[in-house]
Amino acid sequence: MRRLFLAALIFVAIGPALGARQVRPVVDTASQDIAVHALGYPAGRAGALRFVRGWRLSSSNAMFGGFSSLAVTGPDRFQLVADNGYWARFAVLPGDRVADARIGKIPVPGGNVGKKSKSDVEALLFDPATGQSRVALEFVNEVWRLDPTLGRIESRAALPQPHWPKNSGPEAMARLPDGRIVIFSENADDDPRGCEALLFEGDPSVPGTRAQRFYYDAEGKGAVSDATTLPDGRILLVHRRVGFDPVFTTTVAIVDPADIRPGAVLRSRTIGRVPGALADNYEGAAVTTDGARIFLWLVSDNNFNRWQRSLLVQFELVGLPVRAPDSKKAAR
Repeated sequence: MRRLFLAALIFVAIGPALGARQVRPVVDTASQDIAVHALGYPAGRAGALRFVRGWRLSSSNAMFGGFSSLAVTGPDRFQLVADNGYWARFAVLPGDRVADARIGKIPVPGGNVGKKSKSDVEALLFDPATGQSRVALEFVNEVWRLDPTLGRIESRAALPQPHWPKNSGPEAMARLPDGRIVIFSENADDDPRGCEALLFEGDPSVPGTRAQRFYYDAEGKGAVSDATTLPDGRILLVHRRVGFDPVFTTTVAIVDPADIRPGAVLRSRTIGRVPGALADNYEGAAVTTDGARIFLWLVSDNNFNRWQRSLLVQFELVGLPVRAPDSKKAAR
């Protein structure tokens, strides 16, 4: 994420009156407590997004926050990974009670535990069959496969685009039904065709996995902040745009991987925007199902600012446009 540019825009937009100063980690980096506070937002629909429920997240652990990625690992069970390399796991029980809370840090090659640039996770894929997680990291421009405890790197590989800028590199990652994985950059090289993206034939954390490059034109929706896959195989993209009122606008759109071709430009169809009352810096997304119902979960990155929140919200996706019957197979 282009943090300096983003911070400058926010400062201009809201000024210092709101107390927009960084919350610096102080004493407590060991606590394992996590609390959820229900959001009092009425059910409503914005395009295909129908708000179901949500919480503001908090912890006395000073490293809790900055969440840039999200996985739903079971019914109301969540795994969040932040751009400071810390992760959180917890379950939400009836009555907004939290169980099985754990906070930790992913390992860093070479033991540079104090260097945020070595553990800037921006995207996450959780494998329910193995419990493994794959994370995409900016600055180092790599994908790592972590063991189920998130305590050991099993495999790691550099992206085959070494020229991606350190702070505009891999931002979103989605697994297609056939096992291929798509990674979108935040804005690699400011190419006029759009942001660069890669479609991997297999696991991008394995060195030598082949990938084809294409481009994504967001058409003014903002920068891609995460991606996930719908049950029909289409890719859902979350976009973040910085402005004045609200500071953050989150636009959700869908693309069909059947349209991906080497060097081609991919475009998306907007399906909804997060309502202004819930606006924040959403950077993590996951899709779950319950029978025929489809749900989108979003988590926000509070940047460790006092005026931002760590929000975890659930929307039901209703009235989605139907996938074209001739687009079942993406090009290889």
